[in-house]
Amino acid sequence: MLKVALGQFAVSRVWEENAQVCVDLMERASAGGADLLVLPEGILARDITDPQIVLKAAQPLDGPFMTRLLEASRGSSLATMMCVHIPTGEGRVWNTLVTLQDGKILTQYRKLHLYDAFTMKESTNVTPGTEIPPLLEIAGLRVGLMTCYDVRFPELARRLALDGADLLVLPAAWVRGPLKEMHWEVLVTARALENTCYVAATGECGERNIGCSMVVDPLGVVTARAGEAPALVFADIDPERLAHARNVLPVLANRRFAPPELG
Repeated sequence: MLKVALGQFAVSRVWEENAQVCVDLMERASAGGADLLVLPEGILARDITDPQIVLKAAQPLDGPFMTRLLEASRGSSLATMMCVHIPTGEGRVWNTLVTLQDGKILTQYRKLHLYDAFTMKESTNVTPGTEIPPLLEIAGLRVGLMTCYDVRFPELARRLALDGADLLVLPAAWVRGPLKEMHWEVLVTARALENTCYVAATGECGERNIGCSMVVDPLGVVTARAGEAPALVFADIDPERLAHARNVLPVLANRRFAPPELG
């Protein structure tokens, strides 16, 4: 059994404030017995009045923000995932999903699908990744990594499921708009149900984004949910439920098409 925590909060424009919120959530998740904490996307800084904030706030992985979180993680078995903007060295950034545990960085995944939709253009400042992330093992289960807009592209989730993922993790900053909460719930649920995987999706809340963090099991049942306000919610990722779902709904075995190549 893997216990996951979703830490939902509104990101401020000051990285020190956001780092402290993350540390507080890490401590609460650990105290609650979580093996994995999933935080939102873009947690270094947020300012909806400044479209250049991702460039101004970006830090390398040895910068003060990540150093603070790595120090806070020392001595703990809790794995923590979040997305930060990292300078490319060419005046742009990578939107990078980082996993840390016990003072070490375990994974880095550069977001493949950039949010050039609904009047926004993430690719103005962000360079897309080019590699499918490898799976990470936590508490005996295999975890696949995705970020926000990736959830609209079922081929990535399917590839991770075929690679052996039991759980798909999705940090996000899902922008408000007409029917956007419905889009979020339908897409997160679909990725779980069509791949018979758990999905743990954490959304940033606040003035711009919807929050609505949720865990969906491999038969499409929502087992944990947050609203529009800051929250920390917990859910169990149950291997027996996973095995049952794949026995009664063997979609991965029944498929007739090979997965498309990515990257």
